[in-house]
Amino acid sequence: MMSRYVIRGARPLGGEARDLYVDGGELVEEAPAKADVIDADGLIALPGFVDLHTHLREPGREDAETVETGTRAAALGGFTAVHAMANTDPVADVAGVVEQVWRLGQEAGHCDVHPVGAVTVGLAGERLAELGAMADSAARVRVFSDDGNCVHDPLLMRRALEYVKAFDGVVAQHAQDPRLTESAQMNEGEWSATLGLAGWPAVAEEAIVARDCLLAAHVRSRVHFCHVSTAGSVELVRWAKAKGWNVTAEVTPHHLLLTDDLVASYDPVFKVNPPLRTNDDVVALRAALADGTIDAVATDHAPHALEDKETEFAAAAFGMTGLETALSVVATSMVETGLLDWAGVADRMSVRPAAIGRLTRQGQPLEPGAPANVVLVDPAARWTVDATLSASRSRNTPFAGRELAARVVATFLRGKATVLDGKAV
Repeated sequence: MMSRYVIRGARPLGGEARDLYVDGGELVEEAPAKADVIDADGLIALPGFVDLHTHLREPGREDAETVETGTRAAALGGFTAVHAMANTDPVADVAGVVEQVWRLGQEAGHCDVHPVGAVTVGLAGERLAELGAMADSAARVRVFSDDGNCVHDPLLMRRALEYVKAFDGVVAQHAQDPRLTESAQMNEGEWSATLGLAGWPAVAEEAIVARDCLLAAHVRSRVHFCHVSTAGSVELVRWAKAKGWNVTAEVTPHHLLLTDDLVASYDPVFKVNPPLRTNDDVVALRAALADGTIDAVATDHAPHALEDKETEFAAAAFGMTGLETALSVVATSMVETGLLDWAGVADRMSVRPAAIGRLTRQGQPLEPGAPANVVLVDPAARWTVDATLSASRSRNTPFAGRELAARVVATFLRGKATVLDGKAV
């Protein structure tokens, strides 16, 4: 049986306080009988968050994360849906693997799991994967990405963009020219020169963004740019959108708050792909998220086993965890600075990501008849991140010991409480 709730005195999108009624997995007009009452006085109610970019590692690297642990972390972060990236082992490049990930998500029950299909077989960038078969599978894949690798061959990228048009899919590009980033460890600039680490130039990202905007326009298809990180990429996306081209982009929470000077500690927790950039880039990314040039916040939650991160910087894996801290980082970098209000947070973390992923039952207004995918946020909370308390199997958060604003108090997935009082149910 679906739970019944009266969520009393919440402020939807930060507006006027009112009661929300949950019954049968939906928001309803009137309070249901025998409902559990939740006191939400002072809390913000938002539609459940949707992450376009999550690494759940299963199958193949269950030592770092599983669908069960990753989706529990997602629920604690206010997410009711995540897109699981394809760089698993085996790679999610056939219908059987994406269906396995989808079913594991259903069994876990913490949030919806939408597998991302690989663009190329084995992420090798040599020939297209079975895009149509994955789209027609039970998982109904609509987002395709070789994330971790760039689809570098322009002809292959063109063919992928043409192919996904048949089922209204989107290619999510990891924009990184491989030749310009060989052996790169961090952002190319003053700090890389000072620290003696191989630099990762902004142009390596921007060159691919520019090319793929043109390709998407040429074939009239959809392209989405993963984890944009430079001011130049922002301007290219803004230019493409001004042309009316079907281009979308995401930014990670860590690129909204952290800068490349942190690498001076040589702590591999700050090693990430794309790398942390300059303060000027952070300012540009925040402004672009605020004005809508960047459509969505996506975590790029990238858990790693201890031995893969706690090693010398050059040998360490790229990536950071981010599901449990995403809302708080956005609140710290965007809400407290006045760049976004809570309605804007809902738009960038729920409404637009759901639209990009073609999820019709996520990102809906908090009105009667909509699925009861709801997150309650305490906007007045201040908390210090403790990596040891994470629901994830991995501990590679760059925010450990940092105080952040706002916190998720409760999450409901189609009326089922997955988080209450800040704890997984």
